[in-house]
Amino acid sequence: MRVFKFGGASVKDAEGIKNVYDVLQKVGYEDVLLVVSAMGKTTNALEVVIKNYFEKSSELNASVQEVKKYHNQILLDLFENEKHEVFAAVNAFFSELEYFLVHNKSPNYNFVYDQIVSFGELISTTILSHFMNFMGVQTQWIDVRNFIKTNATYRDAEVDWELTQKNISKNVKRNMLNITQGFLGADENNFTTTLGREGSDYTAAIFAYCLNAESVTIWKDVPGVMNADPRYFENASLLNQISYREAIELAFYGATVIHPKTLQPLQKKEIPLYVKSFINPLLKGTSVSKGVDLEPYLPCFIVKRNQLLISLSSIDFSFIMEENISEIFALFHEFKIKVNLIQNSAISFSVCVEDKFENFNDMNAILSKKFKVDFSENVTLYTIRHFDDKAAEAVEKNKVVLLKQVSRETMQVVTKNID
Repeated sequence: MRVFKFGGASVKDAEGIKNVYDVLQKVGYEDVLLVVSAMGKTTNALEVVIKNYFEKSSELNASVQEVKKYHNQILLDLFENEKHEVFAAVNAFFSELEYFLVHNKSPNYNFVYDQIVSFGELISTTILSHFMNFMGVQTQWIDVRNFIKTNATYRDAEVDWELTQKNISKNVKRNMLNITQGFLGADENNFTTTLGREGSDYTAAIFAYCLNAESVTIWKDVPGVMNADPRYFENASLLNQISYREAIELAFYGATVIHPKTLQPLQKKEIPLYVKSFINPLLKGTSVSKGVDLEPYLPCFIVKRNQLLISLSSIDFSFIMEENISEIFALFHEFKIKVNLIQNSAISFSVCVEDKFENFNDMNAILSKKFKVDFSENVTLYTIRHFDDKAAEAVEKNKVVLLKQVSRETMQVVTKNID
């Protein structure tokens, strides 16, 4: 089997849905499992619903109606007859969402987040599946929550590989087009969980691993993996081939084209990953597989914005020792703060971190009791793999460099823009 993943940008409107059909006509769809994200910016819109649920109940209904209206317009653009069964199927999901908003008793934000945000993927795949059937392509719609089983760490769940493998190998029908949701799973009580933001790529890798798939293809609005984000760098170039090892390095440092957890299951079974354009599906794109590390061999730029640079020093000028560092990292783990760069000296310890869950203030209250804490907000972390002088100069130009770290293959720079 082949596993294809289509992200939100590829199914953001009726034309996007039609284009997925066209892509499949060109590249084939037998023995294919499609992993599909929520449509367009639906996840963001459902995050507004969640925010209103907790903070602005007077605006809750209006925010739900916005999501409904958006999907209803796509349905009207795709299906001429409003009596088509897809309208009832989508309305059933919205009824389920509204029921949850009225009857939920849990105050746990992360639990509520996963139950609500999951409707984006459930609805998008339902619409796509019905449209394929409407166009004469028989599909099997799969509720991924019956297949990918996880622990109960909401918003960042860990996969139970043994149970997931059993479910997928036993229940996925081959020789037809399967359509399922990215990003989602379910815990042992069958409550919905999510695999972390952008986790749809990971979903594709999980299915590929469990099905011993021939390949995984991630369809995007770019021709493949570039050596830099074209939004931030001029003259970004296409990378034709990346080894698993190099791709894992790039993902570790924050390259957003491939989700960090996606590559490990694929590497274990040497399943190639292709990143291709849904605009020009017959172009070769980028291959991530066994082979040369990088072709062509170029500096690769990764940008992480909205970072937090924290500098800790001992109050009494004593050394920062292993026991101190261990204690600090235990707090990072407890408060789910992701560390992207570390630098330490005898009496200071600096880290550039991502505070995705906005827990820094609570952690800082604990740190400040034992350390002098200085921090800079909204800094940018640039990572250059295979850097040269020209690449380094391009990153540092017109910026204040707050911290710089260089190893044999990689250079990292924390900067603030000059006002």
